Amino acid sequence: MEEQVIEMPCPMCQDGNSLRMMAHVDEIPYFGEHTQVTILCHSCGWRQTDFIPAEGRKPGGWSFQIESENDLSVRVVRSSSCTVCIPELDLELNPGSAATGFVSNMEGLLVRFIDVIRIVMNDIDEDETENHHQLLHMLNRLQHAGREGEPLEVVFLDPHGLSQILHERAIDRELTQEEIESLPVGPDPAVFSA
Repeated sequence: MEEQVIEMPCPMCQDGNSLRMMAHVDEIPYFGEHTQVTILCHSCGWRQTDFIPAEGRKPGGWSFQIESENDLSVRVVRSSSCTVCIPELDLELNPGSAATGFVSNMEGLLVRFIDVIRIVMNDIDEDETENHHQLLHMLNRLQHAGREGEPLEVVFLDPHGLSQILHERAIDRELTQEEIESLPVGPDPAVFSA
């Protein structure tokens, strides 16, 4: 991948000479041709990656039940505009100003939630036993997803329609207008709007 200079300041550090873009076109199995675009700043280290499909997409939602250990290998494509939910545990990963897209599997996705829960557990006081017990329950449920016989639902909600769960049991649907208006859409750096 060759870096191209972007003649605008970095959205984080405002350095006017350090912003670069790399683009790579690749075929993602079962999902089609995509362009991976990475914008990075050599001055402060800021980076944003996203996946753009070759064909247009409609706002969409995906849901999948993790029912067995085999389901942990199901591939997922999450764009920077996608909200990921685990309704049973009331967990949500919303796109923010530094959101990036990724291609992973269900296990890798769950590990992202596990890592955040561990950070939160380290930051709470020992006096907060109720919160600690709730976090332990979430951690245990995520770590044993697909292994305990209890299904765990994972939901993707993407107003740009760029995300997908790649399995024949995954259920896809169009988002309602109300859902589209209520969902955060992730980063909107000046790089893409210039």
